[in-house]
Amino acid sequence: MRIFGNILWLIFGGLEMAIGYFVLGAIACVTIIGIPFGLECFKIGKFAIWPIGTKVETYFSYRPVANVIWLIFGGFALALGYFVGGLVLCITIIGIPFGKQYFKLARLALGPFGSVITR
Repeated sequence: MRIFGNILWLIFGGLEMAIGYFVLGAIACVTIIGIPFGLECFKIGKFAIWPIGTKVETYFSYRPVANVIWLIFGGFALALGYFVGGLVLCITIIGIPFGKQYFKLARLALGPFGSVITR
C-alpha cells in the first residue's frame, strides 16, 4: 500500500512540490550564506518525492539560530500552509493518508535544521 500511496502522491502533486524545492534549493545555493538553507530545501524536496512510510524527527535545538532564521523568512508560512492543507485533506476519508503527509511536511518546514528523515 505504501508504494501505491507514494505513486498517487507523486502523480497528484508530489513531483511538482519536489521540483519546486529543488529549484529553490539551487537558487539558495548560489550565495555562500544560502548554502545551508539550500541543502535543507534539498532535504525537504527528497522527502516530498516519497513521503508515505517515512518518519520525521525534528530536533530544533540542533541549530536554533538557523531554524529561527528559516522560520522568519518563510518557514512559518510554509508550515501554516501545509497544516491548513492537511486539515482540508482530512475532511474526506480518502484524503486522510495524504493529510498526514502534509502534517509531516508542516513539522519539517518548522525546523528543517537538525531534523532526521527515516524510512
